[in-house]
Amino acid sequence: MLISNLNEVRFEPVIGDRCGDYQWIGLGETPDLGDESQFEQVEDCSGSFHKRTYKDTLGDIDWGWYSSFWLFLALVAMVIRDLAYIYRIRILTDKELSWRQSFRVIMLWEFASALSPSIVGGSGIAMFIVNREGIKLGKSTAIVLVSAMLDEIFYITMVAAVLLAVGTSELFPLSMQLELFGLTFGTQGIFWLGYVFIFAMTSVILLGIFTAPRTLKYLLLQIFRLPLLRRWRYQVIEVGDDIITTSRELRGKRPSYWIKSLGATYASWTARYWVVNFLIMAFANPADPLVTSFGDHLMIYARQLVMWVIMLISPTPGSSGVAEFAFSGFLQEFIPLGLVAALALMWRLVSYYPYLFIGAVLLPRWLKITARPSRKK
Repeated sequence: MLISNLNEVRFEPVIGDRCGDYQWIGLGETPDLGDESQFEQVEDCSGSFHKRTYKDTLGDIDWGWYSSFWLFLALVAMVIRDLAYIYRIRILTDKELSWRQSFRVIMLWEFASALSPSIVGGSGIAMFIVNREGIKLGKSTAIVLVSAMLDEIFYITMVAAVLLAVGTSELFPLSMQLELFGLTFGTQGIFWLGYVFIFAMTSVILLGIFTAPRTLKYLLLQIFRLPLLRRWRYQVIEVGDDIITTSRELRGKRPSYWIKSLGATYASWTARYWVVNFLIMAFANPADPLVTSFGDHLMIYARQLVMWVIMLISPTPGSSGVAEFAFSGFLQEFIPLGLVAALALMWRLVSYYPYLFIGAVLLPRWLKITARPSRKK
């Protein structure tokens, strides 16, 4: 996958007085830079595009001390993200998992998430991973559900804070459309639809876990008796059982349990989003930077929160393809001309591919270790 991405052919606009060998012949307002059928070769350098690979574009970057410093900070941010997740899983399991076990769980969890569509996620596999490390199935279910709930709480609260800081006038630069139940939503509509759904879902789960789990299960079953929703009734039964199990497991937890878990969640997600800020600085021209203030960095951070909703509804593994498209559309004004595609690929190299490599190396040995009869049940 990595080699294929590096050698993927795309057409980039000619910058300055450079020679263009291709001209766009497609229809619509904007060309699909990865579709060769939309371009034809021309002579005498009269074209507006040239044919490149991601590998060629990365080779044009001046990897000096400035770029290396910011790239190093991006890698540090990813390490902080993973360490915060490892610490959180230790807290959520009441330290039943060692640091080594926690590392394995998080790396394999990320590996599963990278291989599955974002709309599906790696939660189902995560329950299996945690359980195989010796945590009882009921508690494993509770841990995974609480992890998802904490992530949603971060998103709900952080979006509200960022919107108060930057507003919405410059938050949706990319034009997208989604058709749902006969209605067409634009980029801003997709965002608010996703945000309201996440807020409602999280609120219902919180109320169900901490007040009346059995009542919530009963209400869900009644709702999903409707003809349009009946096909998902058995899945809802499982969700209701998970909520009851989680409520039982979380009963009597001390405030420190929640404070530490929430703190680790905020640290992990904040570090994850700042990876992009650091990568943009790595690609910037120190003499003429496009990002010049903390307000610019805050806008980059805010637009990533919007991107997250769009990638959540992506049907591709790890949001592959959609991530690059959204990245380019939302953040191109902060990236030097001609380097948008290269930076989108670098983002994937830092935040996506490492988990594939680590998971592929870790998985066989982990299966062997956790299959021993002596492991905890």
